[in-house]
Amino acid sequence: MTLALTLDNASVLIFALTGALAASRAQLDVVGFIFFAALTAVGGGTLRDLLLDRDPVFWIADATPLAIATGAAVLVFFTAHLVESRLKWLIWLDAAALAIAVAAGVSVARSMEVGTGVVLVMGVATGTFGGLMRDVVANEVPLVLKQGELYVTAAVAGAGAALIASLLADGTIWTTVACIATTFGLRAGSLLFGWRLPVYKPRPPRA
Repeated sequence: MTLALTLDNASVLIFALTGALAASRAQLDVVGFIFFAALTAVGGGTLRDLLLDRDPVFWIADATPLAIATGAAVLVFFTAHLVESRLKWLIWLDAAALAIAVAAGVSVARSMEVGTGVVLVMGVATGTFGGLMRDVVANEVPLVLKQGELYVTAAVAGAGAALIASLLADGTIWTTVACIATTFGLRAGSLLFGWRLPVYKPRPPRA
């Protein structure tokens, strides 16, 4: 199993858990759980593969991601009531999935020998699109758009760290570690310590 495939499957699992948690908050049936889990799990990777003209899309080539998402959905369906704060679990699992998915996107893009800018975009797209779809369908304010929080910024920084690491060290393991650590570190710092970007505040009109 290649590193990119391992990262894809890991992000599928964790993103699927967040999708199922979103379904539990919406009090859906088991089919709704599976739909939310699968949508969230494969959304980012699907966008990446379509943009890169990668044939076939990763979950069509191998149905394992769909099986993983379904298993995660069923697990959460029967255990979500045991979780004290489903929103808190969703947010932190999403942070972990974001970090892994960005690394997966970077790994796939680099294997296709595309330009640096494209690698950055594919890392961000893979990490953010599934969660964005989950929140939009659940009629929630997307985590990616929460005011001032580091989310897309964390993804961009993680993808950039991977590219820098690839220039400084041999082996894809170091680029992956740099990407995951940077992305998760910034996202966790935003959640725990309130790290924020400046927010635009329009000046009041003159009298």
